[in-house]
Amino acid sequence: MNLHQFRFVQEAVRRNLNLTETAKALFTSQPGISKAILELEEELGVDIFARHGKRLRRVTEPGQEVLKSIEIIMREVANLKRIGEQFSKQDAGTLSIATTHTQARYFLPGPVAALRKRFPKVQVVLHQGMPEQVARMLLDDVAEIGLATEALAAYDELITLPCYEWQHVMVVPAGHALAGVERPTLEQLATEPLVLYHPTVTGRTRIDQAFARARLKPHVALEAIDSDVIKTYVRIGMGVGIVAENAMKDDASNGDLVARPLGHLFGANVTRVAFRRGAYLRQFVYAFAGELSERLTPALIQRAMTGGGTDYDL
Repeated sequence: MNLHQFRFVQEAVRRNLNLTETAKALFTSQPGISKAILELEEELGVDIFARHGKRLRRVTEPGQEVLKSIEIIMREVANLKRIGEQFSKQDAGTLSIATTHTQARYFLPGPVAALRKRFPKVQVVLHQGMPEQVARMLLDDVAEIGLATEALAAYDELITLPCYEWQHVMVVPAGHALAGVERPTLEQLATEPLVLYHPTVTGRTRIDQAFARARLKPHVALEAIDSDVIKTYVRIGMGVGIVAENAMKDDASNGDLVARPLGHLFGANVTRVAFRRGAYLRQFVYAFAGELSERLTPALIQRAMTGGGTDYDL
């Protein structure tokens, strides 16, 4: 057995057992993948996949156990590569970050710039997506570190730690009737068309829950995953926007939009940083975590990675 066989099995499962797509993803031939998987099954003495003709239909019960072992092996192979990079190139390499649009646009520029100043030979790659996609990129070793408000804590395979707290703010044009209201109420918001985040991103769950508890049904005019998109539609009069507070930093001096805090209605949200459980973290990964929050020390992260807890007081 060899790593190529393990990689073929792993990728076939990721591609929903479609060997044509698996071959494209791995830049090889479909017959070659089929042959390699069959040879691995023969060597192990079990069927990893149930088949209908030449098509893979499902992962067998012994195949599920084989997959667990393959995941561990491939994770450790990735760790070996990182260890080699760490000790052969102490201050160089690639840091892949998976995050949401809001974090990439408004929170990460400062920490990324600080990391590049400390480690100018480190290339930073940003992968943006929905929170579930952020989690999947960590699980698939596409990224080493992830940042999002939702979803990350729901995966047992990930170690997550709180990074920072934030609240939502109401955003309206300067001439809007609510612009002079310092503490908007849910009842006032419920009478307006709202421009909100998509239900899966940026704390939207808290907004929906608050309206539900008050037995109010908001009028949602538009949903988006990007704060800049929400602000654009607020500017053209589509409705009242609700965005993360850090998304308004660049607009503070423009004067065309007015922001009002909504923490009294929707509470505080916590953005979390995540690592794949068991991953080997290089020196500059720890350094970057420290730029995200001074609380994210190497000692704290190492303790969490070895089962010493995943929370602390913000």
